[in-house]
Amino acid sequence: MSWPHHPDRYLELLNPLLTTQDTRARIVDIDRTVPGMATLTLRPARRCRFEAGQHIRLGVVVDGVRHTRCYSPSNSQYDDRIVLTVRAHPDGLLSRYLHDCARPGDVVDLGAADGDFVLPPVRPDRLLLVSGGSGITPVLSMLHTLADEGHTGAITFLHYARTPADVPQRARLDELAARANVEVVLAYTRGDGGHLRGRFRREHLDAVVPWFAGTPTYACGPAGLTARVREVYREVGAEHRLRTEEFTLPVLDTSDATGEVRFTASGVVADNTGATLLEQAEAAGLRPDHGCRMGICHTCTSIRRSGCTRDVRTGELDAEPDTRIRICVNAPVGDVAVEL
Repeated sequence: MSWPHHPDRYLELLNPLLTTQDTRARIVDIDRTVPGMATLTLRPARRCRFEAGQHIRLGVVVDGVRHTRCYSPSNSQYDDRIVLTVRAHPDGLLSRYLHDCARPGDVVDLGAADGDFVLPPVRPDRLLLVSGGSGITPVLSMLHTLADEGHTGAITFLHYARTPADVPQRARLDELAARANVEVVLAYTRGDGGHLRGRFRREHLDAVVPWFAGTPTYACGPAGLTARVREVYREVGAEHRLRTEEFTLPVLDTSDATGEVRFTASGVVADNTGATLLEQAEAAGLRPDHGCRMGICHTCTSIRRSGCTRDVRTGELDAEPDTRIRICVNAPVGDVAVEL
Protein backbone atom coordinates (compact mmCIF):
# COMPACT_ATOMS: atom_id res chain seq x y z
CA MET A 1 0.00 0.00 0.00
CA SER A 2 1.52 3.33 -1.03
CA TRP A 3 -1.40 5.71 -0.65
CA PRO A 4 -1.79 8.46 -1.73
CA HIS A 5 0.80 8.08 -4.56
CA HIS A 6 2.05 5.31 -6.81
CA PRO A 7 5.17 3.55 -5.44
CA ASP A 8 7.26 5.12 -8.21
CA ARG A 9 6.73 8.56 -6.67
CA TYR A 10 8.45 7.37 -3.50
CA LEU A 11 11.17 5.35 -5.23
CA GLU A 12 12.24 8.31 -7.35
CA LEU A 13 12.92 10.28 -4.16
CA LEU A 14 15.66 7.75 -3.44
CA ASN A 15 16.88 7.49 -7.02
CA PRO A 16 15.18 9.07 -10.07
CA LEU A 17 16.08 5.96 -12.10
CA LEU A 18 14.17 3.64 -9.73
CA THR A 19 10.72 2.99 -11.20
CA THR A 20 8.42 0.00 -11.55
CA GLN A 21 6.41 1.20 -14.55
CA ASP A 22 8.47 3.66 -16.60
CA THR A 23 11.91 3.16 -18.11
CA ARG A 24 14.22 6.00 -17.25
CA ALA A 25 17.69 6.84 -18.47
CA ARG A 26 20.49 9.19 -17.54
CA ILE A 27 22.22 11.33 -20.13
CA VAL A 28 25.91 10.39 -19.92
CA ASP A 29 27.28 12.36 -22.88
CA ILE A 30 26.22 15.12 -25.28
CA ASP A 31 28.03 15.92 -28.53
CA ARG A 32 27.17 19.29 -30.09
CA THR A 33 29.97 19.47 -32.65
CA VAL A 34 27.58 19.29 -35.63
CA PRO A 35 25.86 22.67 -36.11
CA GLY A 36 22.24 22.58 -35.05
CA MET A 37 22.39 18.99 -33.80
CA ALA A 38 22.95 17.32 -30.46
CA THR A 39 23.90 13.66 -30.12
CA LEU A 40 22.84 12.34 -26.71
CA THR A 41 24.13 9.09 -25.23
CA LEU A 42 21.71 7.65 -22.66
CA ARG A 43 22.25 4.91 -20.12
CA PRO A 44 18.85 3.30 -19.34
CA ALA A 45 18.16 1.92 -15.88
CA ARG A 46 17.11 -1.32 -17.58
CA ARG A 47 17.55 -2.59 -21.11
CA CYS A 48 15.49 -0.64 -23.64
CA ARG A 49 14.95 -3.08 -26.50
CA PHE A 50 14.38 -1.92 -30.05
CA GLU A 51 14.92 -3.08 -33.62
CA ALA A 52 17.25 -1.05 -35.80
CA GLY A 53 15.16 1.56 -37.61
CA GLN A 54 12.46 1.86 -34.95
CA HIS A 55 11.78 4.95 -32.85
CA ILE A 56 11.30 5.41 -29.13
CA ARG A 57 9.36 8.05 -27.22
CA LEU A 58 11.56 10.39 -25.23
CA GLY A 59 9.93 12.21 -22.32
CA VAL A 60 11.55 15.33 -20.84
CA VAL A 61 10.24 17.79 -18.24
CA VAL A 62 10.63 21.39 -19.40
CA ASP A 63 9.53 24.18 -17.05
CA GLY A 64 7.49 21.73 -15.02
CA VAL A 65 5.64 20.26 -18.04
CA ARG A 66 6.43 16.80 -19.44
CA HIS A 67 6.88 16.77 -23.21
CA THR A 68 7.31 13.70 -25.40
CA ARG A 69 8.68 13.28 -28.89
CA CYS A 70 9.77 10.30 -30.97
CA TYR A 71 13.40 9.80 -31.97
CA SER A 72 15.16 6.90 -33.67
CA PRO A 73 18.25 5.50 -31.95
CA SER A 74 21.32 5.57 -34.18
CA ASN A 75 23.25 2.85 -32.35
CA SER A 76 23.11 -0.92 -32.71
CA GLN A 77 20.07 -2.72 -31.37
CA TYR A 78 22.49 -4.90 -29.40
CA ASP A 79 23.92 -1.95 -27.47
CA ASP A 80 22.96 -1.36 -23.84
CA ARG A 81 22.98 2.38 -24.48
CA ILE A 82 20.63 4.57 -26.48
CA VAL A 83 22.19 7.14 -28.83
CA LEU A 84 19.89 9.85 -30.21
CA THR A 85 20.81 12.59 -32.67
CA VAL A 86 18.37 15.50 -32.40
CA ARG A 87 18.16 18.41 -34.84
CA ALA A 88 17.12 21.66 -33.16
CA HIS A 89 14.11 22.94 -35.10
CA PRO A 90 13.36 26.68 -34.81
CA ASP A 91 9.84 26.02 -33.46
CA GLY A 92 10.63 22.73 -31.73
CA LEU A 93 10.30 23.26 -27.99
CA LEU A 94 11.79 19.91 -26.98
CA SER A 95 14.46 19.74 -29.68
CA ARG A 96 15.62 23.26 -28.81
CA TYR A 97 15.73 22.36 -25.13
CA LEU A 98 17.76 19.21 -25.74
CA HIS A 99 20.18 21.08 -27.98
CA ASP A 100 20.57 24.17 -25.79
CA CYS A 101 19.93 23.08 -22.21
CA ALA A 102 20.30 19.31 -21.68
CA ARG A 103 23.33 18.29 -19.62
CA PRO A 104 25.05 15.02 -18.66
CA GLY A 105 23.38 13.72 -15.53
CA ASP A 106 19.86 14.72 -16.59
CA VAL A 107 17.24 11.99 -16.30
CA VAL A 108 14.68 11.35 -19.08
CA ASP A 109 11.85 8.90 -19.71
CA LEU A 110 11.96 6.28 -22.45
CA GLY A 111 8.87 4.72 -24.01
CA ALA A 112 8.58 1.39 -25.75
CA ALA A 113 10.06 1.06 -29.24
CA ASP A 114 7.67 1.16 -32.18
CA GLY A 115 7.66 1.37 -35.96
CA ASP A 116 7.93 -1.00 -38.92
CA PHE A 117 10.84 0.70 -40.70
CA VAL A 118 13.06 -2.28 -39.92
CA LEU A 119 15.28 -4.78 -41.68
CA PRO A 120 13.84 -8.14 -42.74
CA PRO A 121 14.55 -11.08 -40.39
CA VAL A 122 16.60 -12.72 -43.13
CA ARG A 123 19.28 -10.16 -43.93
CA PRO A 124 19.67 -9.49 -47.68
CA ASP A 125 22.91 -10.27 -49.46
CA ARG A 126 22.99 -6.75 -50.86
CA LEU A 127 21.51 -3.60 -49.34
CA LEU A 128 21.26 0.12 -50.09
CA LEU A 129 20.72 2.67 -47.29
CA VAL A 130 19.88 6.28 -48.21
CA SER A 131 19.51 9.16 -45.76
CA GLY A 132 19.45 12.91 -45.59
CA GLY A 133 20.07 15.25 -42.65
CA SER A 134 18.85 13.90 -39.31
CA GLY A 135 17.20 11.04 -41.23
CA ILE A 136 20.57 9.34 -40.89
CA THR A 137 19.66 7.97 -37.45
CA PRO A 138 17.49 4.89 -38.25
CA VAL A 139 19.61 3.75 -41.21
CA LEU A 140 22.81 4.31 -39.24
CA SER A 141 21.33 2.04 -36.58
CA MET A 142 20.77 -0.57 -39.29
CA LEU A 143 24.40 -0.29 -40.35
CA HIS A 144 25.65 -0.58 -36.75
CA THR A 145 23.40 -3.59 -36.15
CA LEU A 146 24.54 -5.42 -39.27
CA ALA A 147 28.16 -4.79 -38.29
CA ASP A 148 27.54 -6.24 -34.82
CA GLU A 149 25.96 -9.31 -36.44
CA GLY A 150 29.06 -9.86 -38.54
CA HIS A 151 26.99 -9.44 -41.69
CA THR A 152 29.14 -9.95 -44.79
CA GLY A 153 26.67 -8.88 -47.50
CA ALA A 154 27.46 -5.79 -49.58
CA ILE A 155 26.10 -2.55 -48.05
CA THR A 156 26.13 0.87 -49.67
CA PHE A 157 25.32 3.79 -47.39
CA LEU A 158 24.45 7.01 -49.27
CA HIS A 159 24.03 10.10 -47.06
CA TYR A 160 23.12 13.65 -48.05
CA ALA A 161 24.27 16.63 -45.97
CA ARG A 162 24.82 20.30 -46.62
CA THR A 163 28.56 20.27 -45.88
CA PRO A 164 31.14 17.88 -44.33
CA ALA A 165 30.58 19.61 -40.96
CA ASP A 166 26.90 18.59 -41.03
CA VAL A 167 27.50 14.82 -40.94
CA PRO A 168 26.79 13.50 -37.42
CA GLN A 169 28.91 10.74 -35.84
CA ARG A 170 31.45 11.07 -38.64
CA ALA A 171 34.24 9.25 -36.83
CA ARG A 172 32.08 6.18 -36.23
CA LEU A 173 30.87 6.30 -39.83
CA ASP A 174 34.48 6.29 -41.04
CA GLU A 175 35.16 3.21 -38.88
CA LEU A 176 32.24 1.38 -40.46
CA ALA A 177 33.40 2.45 -43.93
CA ALA A 178 36.67 0.63 -43.30
CA ARG A 179 34.84 -2.71 -43.29
CA ALA A 180 35.38 -4.71 -46.48
CA ASN A 181 31.67 -5.07 -47.26
CA VAL A 182 30.61 -1.47 -46.50
CA GLU A 183 30.77 1.46 -48.91
CA VAL A 184 29.94 4.90 -47.47
CA VAL A 185 29.09 7.55 -50.06
CA LEU A 186 28.70 11.17 -48.91
CA ALA A 187 26.89 13.75 -51.02
CA TYR A 188 27.12 17.44 -50.12
CA THR A 189 24.46 19.85 -51.32
CA ARG A 190 26.34 23.04 -50.38
CA GLY A 191 29.95 22.05 -49.94
CA ASP A 192 32.88 20.38 -51.63
CA GLY A 193 34.81 17.25 -50.76
CA GLY A 194 32.13 14.58 -50.99
CA HIS A 195 31.85 11.67 -53.35
CA LEU A 196 28.82 13.34 -54.96
CA ARG A 197 27.57 16.91 -55.26
CA GLY A 198 24.02 18.28 -55.09
CA ARG A 199 20.63 16.90 -54.17
CA PHE A 200 19.53 13.34 -54.86
CA ARG A 201 18.94 12.39 -58.49
CA ARG A 202 18.87 9.25 -60.58
CA GLU A 203 22.40 9.88 -61.86
CA HIS A 204 23.76 9.48 -58.34
CA LEU A 205 22.41 5.95 -58.10
CA ASP A 206 23.65 5.08 -61.58
CA ALA A 207 27.14 6.28 -60.60
CA VAL A 208 27.59 4.45 -57.29
CA VAL A 209 24.95 1.67 -57.17
CA PRO A 210 23.94 0.84 -60.76
CA TRP A 211 22.35 -2.35 -59.42
CA PHE A 212 19.93 -0.39 -57.17
CA ALA A 213 16.74 -1.51 -58.97
CA GLY A 214 17.27 -5.11 -57.85
CA THR A 215 18.27 -4.32 -54.29
CA PRO A 216 16.31 -3.83 -51.04
CA THR A 217 16.57 -0.13 -50.22
CA TYR A 218 15.79 1.85 -47.07
CA ALA A 219 15.55 5.64 -47.33
CA CYS A 220 14.90 8.16 -44.57
CA GLY A 221 15.07 11.93 -44.50
CA PRO A 222 13.15 15.06 -45.47
CA ALA A 223 9.93 14.55 -47.41
CA GLY A 224 11.49 16.01 -50.56
CA LEU A 225 14.31 13.46 -50.56
CA THR A 226 12.12 10.41 -49.99
CA ALA A 227 9.64 11.63 -52.62
CA ARG A 228 12.40 11.87 -55.21
CA VAL A 229 13.71 8.41 -54.27
CA ARG A 230 10.22 6.93 -54.62
CA GLU A 231 9.83 8.59 -58.02
CA VAL A 232 13.05 7.03 -59.31
CA TYR A 233 12.13 3.56 -58.05
CA ARG A 234 8.66 3.92 -59.54
CA GLU A 235 10.17 4.79 -62.92
CA VAL A 236 12.24 1.61 -62.98
CA GLY A 237 9.48 -0.60 -61.62
CA ALA A 238 11.28 -1.28 -58.34
CA GLU A 239 9.06 0.55 -55.84
CA HIS A 240 8.31 -2.78 -54.14
CA ARG A 241 11.97 -2.98 -53.10
CA LEU A 242 11.90 0.44 -51.39
CA ARG A 243 10.98 1.32 -47.79
CA THR A 244 10.87 4.99 -46.81
CA GLU A 245 10.34 7.10 -43.73
CA GLU A 246 10.11 10.90 -43.52
CA PHE A 247 11.29 13.08 -40.66
CA THR A 248 9.70 16.31 -41.89
CA LEU A 249 6.34 17.22 -43.37
CA PRO A 250 5.82 19.20 -46.57
CA VAL A 251 4.76 22.84 -46.37
CA LEU A 252 0.98 23.07 -46.67
CA ASP A 253 -0.86 25.37 -49.06
CA THR A 254 -3.66 26.73 -46.87
CA SER A 255 -4.87 29.45 -49.22
CA ASP A 256 -8.03 27.61 -50.32
CA ALA A 257 -9.16 26.30 -46.91
CA THR A 258 -12.93 26.41 -46.33
CA GLY A 259 -15.46 25.14 -43.82
CA GLU A 260 -15.38 24.51 -40.10
CA VAL A 261 -13.72 21.97 -37.82
CA ARG A 262 -15.85 20.58 -34.99
CA PHE A 263 -14.04 19.00 -32.04
CA THR A 264 -16.97 16.90 -30.85
CA ALA A 265 -15.71 15.76 -27.44
CA SER A 266 -14.99 19.32 -26.28
CA GLY A 267 -17.73 21.14 -28.16
CA VAL A 268 -15.25 23.53 -29.76
CA VAL A 269 -15.92 24.78 -33.30
CA ALA A 270 -13.31 26.70 -35.32
CA ASP A 271 -12.88 27.97 -38.86
CA ASN A 272 -10.79 25.62 -40.95
CA THR A 273 -7.37 27.21 -41.49
CA GLY A 274 -6.05 24.40 -43.69
CA ALA A 275 -3.42 23.34 -41.14
CA THR A 276 -3.28 19.82 -39.74
CA LEU A 277 -6.00 18.84 -37.29
CA LEU A 278 -3.41 18.68 -34.50
CA GLU A 279 -2.27 22.24 -35.17
CA GLN A 280 -5.86 23.48 -35.41
CA ALA A 281 -6.80 21.72 -32.17
CA GLU A 282 -3.87 23.34 -30.38
CA ALA A 283 -4.76 26.74 -31.85
CA ALA A 284 -8.28 26.26 -30.46
CA GLY A 285 -6.88 25.72 -26.95
CA LEU A 286 -7.06 21.93 -26.88
CA ARG A 287 -4.16 19.70 -25.84
CA PRO A 288 -4.44 16.36 -27.68
CA ASP A 289 -1.97 13.60 -26.93
CA HIS A 290 0.80 13.54 -29.51
CA GLY A 291 4.39 12.44 -29.92
CA CYS A 292 6.30 12.66 -33.17
CA ARG A 293 4.08 15.15 -35.11
CA MET A 294 5.15 13.30 -38.27
CA GLY A 295 2.71 10.39 -38.53
CA ILE A 296 5.10 7.82 -37.10
CA CYS A 297 4.14 7.07 -33.52
CA HIS A 298 0.28 6.95 -33.72
CA THR A 299 0.00 8.70 -30.32
CA CYS A 300 -2.36 11.35 -31.73
CA THR A 301 -4.76 8.88 -33.35
CA SER A 302 -8.37 10.11 -33.06
CA ILE A 303 -11.70 9.32 -34.71
CA ARG A 304 -12.86 11.41 -37.66
CA ARG A 305 -16.63 11.36 -37.26
CA SER A 306 -17.47 13.01 -40.58
CA GLY A 307 -16.01 15.01 -43.41
CA CYS A 308 -12.96 14.60 -45.62
CA THR A 309 -9.29 14.87 -44.69
CA ARG A 310 -6.09 14.92 -46.74
CA ASP A 311 -2.93 13.06 -45.73
CA VAL A 312 -0.38 15.87 -46.00
CA ARG A 313 2.42 13.42 -46.80
CA THR A 314 0.79 11.71 -49.76
CA GLY A 315 -2.10 13.98 -50.75
CA GLU A 316 -4.53 11.06 -50.38
CA LEU A 317 -8.14 11.99 -49.54
CA ASP A 318 -10.36 9.95 -47.21
CA ALA A 319 -13.99 10.60 -46.25
CA GLU A 320 -15.00 7.31 -44.58
CA PRO A 321 -16.97 8.24 -41.41
CA ASP A 322 -15.95 7.05 -37.94
CA THR A 323 -12.39 6.32 -39.06
CA ARG A 324 -9.29 6.44 -36.89
CA ILE A 325 -6.76 8.92 -38.26
CA ARG A 326 -3.48 10.47 -37.16
CA ILE A 327 -4.37 14.11 -36.67
CA CYS A 328 -0.74 15.27 -36.96
CA VAL A 329 -0.62 14.36 -40.67
CA ASN A 330 -4.22 14.93 -41.71
CA ALA A 331 -5.70 18.29 -42.70
CA PRO A 332 -9.44 18.91 -43.11
CA VAL A 333 -10.94 19.50 -46.55
CA GLY A 334 -14.08 21.54 -45.93
CA ASP A 335 -16.24 20.72 -42.91
CA VAL A 336 -14.81 18.01 -40.63
CA ALA A 337 -15.82 16.62 -37.25
CA VAL A 338 -13.18 14.86 -35.14
CA GLU A 339 -13.54 13.38 -31.66
CA LEU A 340 -11.33 15.67 -29.59
